[in-house]
This record gives sequence, structure tokens and C-alpha cells, in this order.
Amino acid sequence: MKNPEVINFAENPSLISRYMLELRDVTIQKDPMRFRRNLERIGEIMAYEMSRRMEYRDVEVETPLGIAHCQTPAEQIVLATILRAGLPFHQGFLSYFDHAENAFVSAYRRYKEKGGDSFDVLVEYLASPNIDGKTLILVDPMLATGSSMELGYRAMLKKGTPAHIHVASVIASRAGIDYVKDKFPENTTIWTAAIDDEINAHSYIIPGLGDAGDLAYGEKEDN
Repeated sequence: MKNPEVINFAENPSLISRYMLELRDVTIQKDPMRFRRNLERIGEIMAYEMSRRMEYRDVEVETPLGIAHCQTPAEQIVLATILRAGLPFHQGFLSYFDHAENAFVSAYRRYKEKGGDSFDVLVEYLASPNIDGKTLILVDPMLATGSSMELGYRAMLKKGTPAHIHVASVIASRAGIDYVKDKFPENTTIWTAAIDDEINAHSYIIPGLGDAGDLAYGEKEDN
């Protein structure tokens, strides 16, 4: 069986490289608005690059002076996000795929012992349209172990079977990429702005950028 394709933007430097620098920089991270905007910007660029691989259909449009022959995407897109860090990243995609349907999944870590490293990932909430035969874009800024992404995808399958799946992250670990390649079907494309080699005992990507949700929306109180 063919493995899902992996597209790593770090292999070909672009404006994403600058936005990644700012996301990682501990001094620039102190500005939550800029942090959120940089997640949006990366989502916008990824959306454009994804659009270049999609199928299109010809349409005729009436202008004030005649008929123009144009093209529009032929694929029905469902843009799905893992809450909460995924929201600004999601908005970047939605700014470009503005006709997409939207889905939201709440997946969170429940630690077995307070202060420990062992945890389960649980899905608590799902709001989604039918995805049968559609193009599913599943976004989450951090792809650490890959388990949250897989659980989000499995929850989405209650709403149908997509024709193609795009998994998008800002930073992925090497282990997370391998996990998604193993667990997701062949008709999957994995997009990431950077791949880091390590994850620590708490399953955070190293060097990574820290907790994307806390940096975007403020530090949460642990349960």
C-alpha cells in the first residue's frame, strides 16, 4: 500500500519560513495577536498551495461586456479543526476556502496522574456536516504524537467517508508524521511548515514552539 504524501514547506524556504521564525521566537511570542496572525498566515499559504492540486470545472460568467470562461473548484470541501489551538489556523484556511463547510472537534489530553507524563487523548465534542465523498481538510497547528489527529479523523468518519484527506499542521514531530502515515488511508496528503526530530516525555515537540493554545489564547488552568 502506498504511503500518504508528505509536503514539508521547510524544504523550500518561502514567506512561511519568516512566519515560523516569529512563531518560535520567545520574545515575539509575547504578542498573542501576532502569534494568532502568523498561524492564520501559514493557513492562508497552505490553502493556496492545496488549491493548486484540486480539481476544477469550467463555468461561464457574464460580465458587463460579454461572457468570460472561468474555472472554479469542483471539490466540496469540509474544513475541520481540532480545538482550541486550531482556531486561528482554521481561519487562515477559511479566508481562502470561503465556500467550505466547517467542522469542529474537541480532543484533549486527560493525564492519568496529576503532574505525570502518561495521558489518554479523548474526543469530547463533534459538530460536523456530512463528509461523504467530499475533500476533508483536518487542521491542527501541532502534530506531536499524531494521536489527537487520528482520533479527530476517526470521529469525523461518523459523518461519512471523504474522497480525499488533507492533514495540515504548523509543526510536526518526525514520530507524529510516521504515525499519521501509518494510521491514515492512502488518499491522504500531509502538509506541514516544519518537522522537528524530537518529542519530550510530556509529548511536546522539541524545539517546537511551546503550547500553541496557551500562546494564542492565554494559559489555561489544569484540571
